[in-house]
Amino acid sequence: MDTFFKVSQRGSTVANEVVGGLTTFLAMAYIIAVNPAILSDAGVPFDAALTATCFGAAIMTIAMGLIANKPLALASGMGINAIVAYTLCLGAPAVDWRVAMAVVLLEGIVILVLVLCGLRKAIMDAIPVNLRRAIGIGIGLFIAFIGLKGSGLVVPNDSTILAFGDVTTPASVVAIISIAVAVVLQTRHVKGALLISIIVATIVGIPLGVSPMPSAWNFGVDFSAFAAPFQTDPATGTMAIIEVFMQPLLLLFVFSLLMSDFFDTMGTVVAVGQQGDFVDENGDVEDIQSILVVDSAAAAVGGIMGASSITTFVESASGAAAGARTGLSNMVIGIAFVVFAFLSPIVGMVSSSATCGALVVVGYLMMSDIGLIEWDKIEFAFPAFATIIGIPLTYSITNGIGFGFISYVVIMIFQGRIKEISPLMWVATIAFAVMFVLM
Repeated sequence: MDTFFKVSQRGSTVANEVVGGLTTFLAMAYIIAVNPAILSDAGVPFDAALTATCFGAAIMTIAMGLIANKPLALASGMGINAIVAYTLCLGAPAVDWRVAMAVVLLEGIVILVLVLCGLRKAIMDAIPVNLRRAIGIGIGLFIAFIGLKGSGLVVPNDSTILAFGDVTTPASVVAIISIAVAVVLQTRHVKGALLISIIVATIVGIPLGVSPMPSAWNFGVDFSAFAAPFQTDPATGTMAIIEVFMQPLLLLFVFSLLMSDFFDTMGTVVAVGQQGDFVDENGDVEDIQSILVVDSAAAAVGGIMGASSITTFVESASGAAAGARTGLSNMVIGIAFVVFAFLSPIVGMVSSSATCGALVVVGYLMMSDIGLIEWDKIEFAFPAFATIIGIPLTYSITNGIGFGFISYVVIMIFQGRIKEISPLMWVATIAFAVMFVLM
């Protein structure tokens, strides 16, 4: 293991990788319950969606560990699963869930072709280093916001949009404890601090009713969602993937999902790489091509398995912050997903309040590069600012990156420096503008 995964070479240990893997798994374990709940609204049988979610995440996370050897975990992406369920299946054009999975499959194939052609890596290399740093910082704020919002410490408000929540509720109490434990242990440099904070908060949440005890045990799995794009649409009698080409509007959704996958992963990889020490001082990600190949293939695999698009999870940063440096941590995560395909009620005990502390501390750690941005140069500073605030405020990594790209190009144009804008930045910026207008 040490030789294959280069554990010692990267300054890690097997123990660090196990702790990091478990930390990432617990931070993203909510997907086991949330994704099936969303997909079941679209008509996918709940047990089939749960099986697809767990096995899809396990297969692609392990593939990332074996092929790219990076602590990047993958699972069904939040946001895209909502588009699949509530726009494609329940909105317009209201297609069968099998057809929606065919759309996801085609998006994955297209993005994989772009990676194999080198376009995705080339666009990453063309992004100014200040914007790359801003993406990681913005995602750090996004992660912290996810933790605070999920715990009820930050709540919606009609007057101010957001407000401070009620700290006396059980969920808020557990969240505060999770933050306190995570910060204190991090201060003392305790190994596994984030994982310990999740476990402690989960235990505290049991008597408070925040960590629900399993009411029933489900040991079965349901593989009926597998090969969904090649199943027949009951309403038309046509194979799902063929039906996509019979409805041109669905190709617009292929483009939309592609944009989301393309840039969400770009931001996530940079952000996790900063925590996992595989991003250099120029913001370049080590072995980026192999990472992008696995991530792009994962989107297509998600469609085939009926799990929605599978993508790299930003919660991987929590595992990297806990010490994970290699793909060995992915083996731990993959095994955990397979196990919990049969024991999903246990995952339900880990509430969003319990993971709040880990996500908030990760957000703090990811802010460290903010001083490296050239704030005295508006062509870099304003796009960085737009990216940093755009990601958490719009709840979208893709939107924040789009704001940064567009503002950078506009400022460079008005500074008379059009020749300094790379062709790929032009392509990406125009694509963002089209996406914002059409979607």
